Amino acid sequence: MNKTLYRDPHNGKLGGVCAGVAEYFGMEIWLVRILTVSAFLLGVGFFVTLAYIAAWLFLDKMPEERFYQQSVYRDHNVKQKPWQAGQTAQQILDNVESELDGMEQDLRKMEAYITSSAFKVDREFRNL
Repeated sequence: MNKTLYRDPHNGKLGGVCAGVAEYFGMEIWLVRILTVSAFLLGVGFFVTLAYIAAWLFLDKMPEERFYQQSVYRDHNVKQKPWQAGQTAQQILDNVESELDGMEQDLRKMEAYITSSAFKVDREFRNL
């Protein structure tokens, strides 16, 4: 996947800069926010504010396609360390189970349609 730094307003609180940085480096968003606020409080507040505003103005907003890819990756990425972005193995199993349940429901609907008389009538009309 091509790594490009974007603002992520979908997951962001103000401008999405911290969320974009977290996505770029594969970190949890809360950790980037804590580091930003800590740097602000530890005396480099002017530089943090200036850098945040500059990033907010100059970084492009994350495209919808990239946001979708990111959310799919996050839903299926196992977290190796506490600071990394991702989910626990149990959360991933729950996500996969719900996705499979949805697919099963769709398959049942298709099966019900194919075995119905409406499908047979539609097929006969197409064959005319």
